[in-house]
Amino acid sequence: MDDYLSVNRANWDERAPAHAKAQSYGVARYRADPDHLSDVVRFDRELLGDVSGLRGVHLQCHIGTDTLSLHRLGARMSGLDFSAASLAEARSLAASTGADIDYHESDVYSALDVLEPGGYDLVYTGVGALCWLPSIERWADVVAGLLRPGGRLFVRDGHPVLYSLDETREPLTPRFPYFERAEPLVWEEAGTYADADSRFEHTTTHSWNHGLGETVTALLDRGFQLTRLVEHRSAPWEALPGHMVLDDVPVLGGAVPEWRLRDERDRIPLTFTAAAVRP
Repeated sequence: MDDYLSVNRANWDERAPAHAKAQSYGVARYRADPDHLSDVVRFDRELLGDVSGLRGVHLQCHIGTDTLSLHRLGARMSGLDFSAASLAEARSLAASTGADIDYHESDVYSALDVLEPGGYDLVYTGVGALCWLPSIERWADVVAGLLRPGGRLFVRDGHPVLYSLDETREPLTPRFPYFERAEPLVWEEAGTYADADSRFEHTTTHSWNHGLGETVTALLDRGFQLTRLVEHRSAPWEALPGHMVLDDVPVLGGAVPEWRLRDERDRIPLTFTAAAVRP
């Protein structure tokens, strides 16, 4: 089973430098504007609330744009990722912007080996993270182990309904498992969603879906109190090419560009936000 780590890591090591150069990640804007925040963090800023002074950790932080954004909102941030190449980009971005962020190389399930157990006020997980983990129960164990009593989890991710759809069919049709299963979905992709011109050597990835009920129940079983669960009609990436349009979504203090269904926008949820507190 652990072979998925080496397979996925090889792919993400290639994605990292491509994403650092991609217009969609906009790394140069963080260096040019000390107040710039990622669209992902801006989208959820009202739901996220005040994070100033909190000791936070961003799991599966990739190249660190959301991590830096949380730092700019006043949190004392750490980042964790299993890709050395991603962390190199994240550290470079933090150093070039004068941000005091410590980064740690580890897969999620080994996070408690490199991070302080019970030492965090906030665990943050961003878009496109949970699908790379085979077990949502093990993820919930890690989150519970990292948070101090009273600490909180905040996650926005792709909705499992979205991940079950086959965008190559018209109309959109469920094809892939909605619920978690032991066997991964195996994908072959020459490039990356962030840069259509990129071509990689390591093109195979393994992923899993996790039903929304499975994710929430995993947290409830560990004593978490769910404080927020919101399903959204938009996503920050073109998750269903050919079926979506880019639109401005109103958020606290302005708007952010997000992708919505071109037709019948109320048909399905595309992403969700969940927040929970460890008593």
